[in-house]
This record gives sequence, C-alpha cells and structure tokens, in this order.
Amino acid sequence: MSGPTTTHFGFTDIPFSEKVGRVREVFDSVADKYDLMNDLMSLGVHRAWKQFAVRRLRINPGDRLLDVAGGTGDIARLMHKRLAGQGEVTIFDINGSMLRRGREKLTNQGIVSGIEWVQGNAEELPFPDNTFHTVTIAFGIRNVTQIENAIKEMVRVLRPGGQFLCLEFSKLALPYLQPAYDTYSFNILPEIGHYVTKDRDSYQYLVESIRRFPNQESLKTLLEEGGLHGVRYHNLSLGVAAIHFGRKV
Repeated sequence: MSGPTTTHFGFTDIPFSEKVGRVREVFDSVADKYDLMNDLMSLGVHRAWKQFAVRRLRINPGDRLLDVAGGTGDIARLMHKRLAGQGEVTIFDINGSMLRRGREKLTNQGIVSGIEWVQGNAEELPFPDNTFHTVTIAFGIRNVTQIENAIKEMVRVLRPGGQFLCLEFSKLALPYLQPAYDTYSFNILPEIGHYVTKDRDSYQYLVESIRRFPNQESLKTLLEEGGLHGVRYHNLSLGVAAIHFGRKV
C-alpha cells in the first residue's frame, strides 16, 4: 500500500513536494527579526528554556556536536561555550537566510572557531553514520516534511551512546488554560508578527504548526520508533514547550 502524499502546513494539507518551499518562504521572510520576535512572543522565556535544555546535556571538550535547524545559533552558542575551545559545533539548517543571520550574530559575539555552518534538508543529513556525540534540534522538527525521516537521520549520524535532545512547543499540561492560550496564540501573536515583520501570515502558520504537532507522549513514541532508547521528556512552562531526551545504543 502506498503511503500518504500530503502533509500539513499549519491547518492546511499540501503535497509533500510543496512543504520545503513553503517553509523556506516563511523563514526567509522572518529571518532578520527572528530573534526579536522570539523575545516578544515568549517575553524572553525562550532563552531560559534553551539554557535549561543545554544544561541537561553531557558535553565534553573535544566532542562533535550537531544542531539541526540551528537557525540563528542560540543552541550552538550555548553548546560551544561548554566545549571550552576544544571540539566543534555544526549548525545545520535548510534556510540560507537563517544561517546568514546566525553567522553574523555569532561572529559579532566573537564566536568563529569551532563552528561549522551547513545548509541542507534534515531528512537527508550529509554526514556519515556515527559522527556526532550529541544531536539537538530546537523549534525546528515541526517544520520538516516527514518527522519520522528526520528522526531516523538524526539517530543515524549519532555515535553509539550519543545523546539526542529535542526542544519544541508542545501541549499544555493544564487543559483549563487552553482557551486563554489559544486567544493569545491566534489573536495576539500574528498581530505582533504583522507589526514587527510586516508578515502576519508567517506567524499564523507558526501558531498553527504548533497545534498540529504531536503531543509529548506521541513524540516520545516517534523518537523510540526512530531508534532512540530511554526517551523521556520534561515539560517547560506548564507544557507550552517540552524537552525530549534519548540515547542511541
């Protein structure tokens, strides 16, 4: 039997072949204001989430680290600091505009050595098997066309014993807060996007993509089916976001 031929782009179903281009358009549009919008939308809380996530990783000088959908380099910067000048962080993203913005930002912060920038598709990582000690992906996995393929690729390039971490928006742990959260998400966030970036539609998509993304338990199952072991998750801000962690045996 043939599999599905469509995927979701927010609340809209589109052919597989269209999603990469549609997502690229979104991030081309918002790249220059991406960090500012993250601060405005989360009131700066996303920075605490990222710091908390990276602190959960065991990173040793000399490690090779991969941040998929690494965008403007926030996770990579935090991991790079833990390497203490020994080792390398590869920032991988499908969007050239985001990579250019990230390279500019980290260069301005004096972070040049020990950083590699690679553009490509998370479903076809251009790295050999068993390459990295750690693979991370933050706020990116919900934008890939086929999540299962991206997970298998990230597990493939992990070394045996390597650690995987996913930080992503998730489902609220307290359902009675959902109406207020929906009001903020659908009525306020796109308007902030329109005011700051002149692009309401891209932020409407980003909100919708969060609602279409699997919940904590479903993502845990996908990660286990993709080859990770000992998968567990930790809710952040009552489930607004969640960290999933696992290892490759």
